Amino acid sequence: MVAVLSLFNHKGGVSKTTTAFNLGWMLARKGKRVMLVDCDPQCNLTGMVLGLEDLETSDSIQGMDAGVPLNIKEGLVPAFESRPSPIVPVRLVSIPKNDNLFLLPGNIGLAEYEVTLGISQELSGSVVTLRNLPGAINHLLKMTAAENNIDIAIVDMSPSLGALNQNLLSISDFFIIPMHPDYFSNMAVKSLANVIPKWKSWADAAASTTALKDAAYPFPDVSTKFIGYVVQKYRPRAKAPSRAFQSWIDQLESNVRDTLLPVLSKSGLLLPQEIYAAANIDPSIPILQMPDFNSLIAFSQEHQVPIFELTPDQLKQVGKVLENTQGSQEDFLRLFDECADKVIAVLNAAGT
Repeated sequence: MVAVLSLFNHKGGVSKTTTAFNLGWMLARKGKRVMLVDCDPQCNLTGMVLGLEDLETSDSIQGMDAGVPLNIKEGLVPAFESRPSPIVPVRLVSIPKNDNLFLLPGNIGLAEYEVTLGISQELSGSVVTLRNLPGAINHLLKMTAAENNIDIAIVDMSPSLGALNQNLLSISDFFIIPMHPDYFSNMAVKSLANVIPKWKSWADAAASTTALKDAAYPFPDVSTKFIGYVVQKYRPRAKAPSRAFQSWIDQLESNVRDTLLPVLSKSGLLLPQEIYAAANIDPSIPILQMPDFNSLIAFSQEHQVPIFELTPDQLKQVGKVLENTQGSQEDFLRLFDECADKVIAVLNAAGT
């Protein structure tokens, strides 16, 4: 059974997509079959993985091929456009240089379903024609994962509080919150402490609603759990955050500990303490803390490989510059390796 792990924060610019790609690659490198799911209509993850620099590559993930959907939007068409055909698995894209990593491509048209999904999530208990929609995304992800023997699905979400993200978080087994050490991420922590418990209450009610349980695509009864948060994009000094960034990181830790965790605990969104302990996680402290990628992210996107896999030829660097860059790559490799081990430990301890 696939474990669904979502990366979510309605604060933009916190490297959700970069984290999804690098963490997914590392998990796949450790032997897990990983499906990257691009649920952001901006399709940044799809662009990062495939490049999409020519029409041939772009066309390869558009529409249908002999009745098989090639992206997430097309996969949901039967439910959202009331087609007589059932939902079928999306054809995943194999990612070069990593045999265990696959992409379920995004599509800008997914945004067209946001309003309809929102209405269905409010009225599906009383309007029969809408009851198949809340469970459709879960059905598509699970069916696609099962066909491809996927162990972990990593869902890249948009920075919004819309119905699509409400649905995605509610059908996820686990979630991680990426953050940036600044004032606005600290504001976001307080906002998330208000919103996420409301989404959990909605999901609990939806899972017990007869109309949704009896739908063609039933809404699942999932106990979503918080694994932790990551902090990134700070400027380092002597391989540690500078004083200004460390101040923001300290405030994030304080807000997570004093504001977010108590409400997540009250809503049943935290893992048992023994699982955090088994994974060497303190949920009040970042599970991954890394500096700004600087130019490395541009090289990563150009060559469609994670930062820690870039070669000297791809970097086009020599001498001291290359030596410094490789030092940064080793740091990123270690950080993502440790984070992947923590995720795997959580999944193992949770029996997922």
